[in-house]
Amino acid sequence: MGAMTPLGHTVTETWENLVKGVSGIADITLFDASHLPTRFAGEVKGFSPQAYLPAKEAKRMARCSHFAIVAAVQAVEDAGLSYPFTGSLAERSGALVGTAMGGFDKAEDGLRDYLERGLGKVSPFSLPAALPNLSTFHICVKLNAQGYSNTTATACAAGTMAIAEAAEVIKQGRCEVMIAGGVEAAIVETTLAGFSAMRALSTRNDDPAHACRPFDASRDGFVVSEGGAMLILERLEHALARRARIYAEVLGSAHSSDTYHIAAPDPDSRGAIRAMRWALADAGVSPDEVDYINAHGPGTPLGDTSETFAIKSLFGERAYAIPISSTKSMLGHSFGAAGAIEALACVKAIETGLIHPTINYQIPDPTCDLDYVPNQSRQCSVQVALSNSFGLGGQNSCLVLGKYKDYL
Repeated sequence: MGAMTPLGHTVTETWENLVKGVSGIADITLFDASHLPTRFAGEVKGFSPQAYLPAKEAKRMARCSHFAIVAAVQAVEDAGLSYPFTGSLAERSGALVGTAMGGFDKAEDGLRDYLERGLGKVSPFSLPAALPNLSTFHICVKLNAQGYSNTTATACAAGTMAIAEAAEVIKQGRCEVMIAGGVEAAIVETTLAGFSAMRALSTRNDDPAHACRPFDASRDGFVVSEGGAMLILERLEHALARRARIYAEVLGSAHSSDTYHIAAPDPDSRGAIRAMRWALADAGVSPDEVDYINAHGPGTPLGDTSETFAIKSLFGERAYAIPISSTKSMLGHSFGAAGAIEALACVKAIETGLIHPTINYQIPDPTCDLDYVPNQSRQCSVQVALSNSFGLGGQNSCLVLGKYKDYL
């Protein structure tokens, strides 16, 4: 696994801060946000792409591609694989990356240069760098992954869907190894302005660290974030043959559509319920076997209530016994990267027996009455974890991860 997040430049640093309940939300430094209603976000702090890439090459890429390359290289090294891939591994490896907005920063830069300084000042790299699939491209070039290549763009569900679909690629026999995850770097003026116009963001400018409050009665919107996470998925026989360390296994997944509204969740949560139910069925797991749920939990008034209702509808009375936590309470919402980072949090919970908390939970909400692991991490044996991602456009993805069992 590999990660670049507002809480660290590695998986280890990110996980340690998640378990401690540290917030990665602070005032925006990437641009002047002083004129906007929301002036804070979850930035990846102290990041210099030149530390990882040649300066000229880095300048031609979008920020999300920087995150993608670094996280992918970390993941490959953590998996004990040598790169660039050679021989049969090159042709039998691929990449599947989720992103909601791709290189939106480069698109905004190009438009600003054109409007303010004219056509001659527009970089010829601004348009291609903005394409959503460029992070996948850069990973494949860096690692020489010549096999299956794809990009998912299902908004907030993109990272989860990328991992789920990468597992399907391996099941179908198309690849032995897949680099899968999600990236986002959309802390730009247009994004903040657009979501502010939608009145979707928290406006607690006086206290950014406590702004994201999933499931709390005083929640007032989500917090924009950025980052990325990559996981190495591998066919079991291939992993065992090279004596790879196995953190966990992908048990199953499913996707659904609300067919309700572009932004508001279905008040009956039917799409979310279907996605969770189908994912458990795909995994061959009963609701009674789920030990932990990593919630979508963005901290929006309607979204958190809707997800709570969906969990109670599917799990019944057992919903009250399942620990649930929101990674976004500390990292904010990184759109296409969120599901991948949250899958990583599930894997670490399985590995370590620790569940990170939902921070900033102070005032109970009668519509959100489950166990959200408030404010303090918890020791808990996790054999099966469910990760939820519910995206704009009503596209839902759920991933079931489990402790590895020696089947062979």
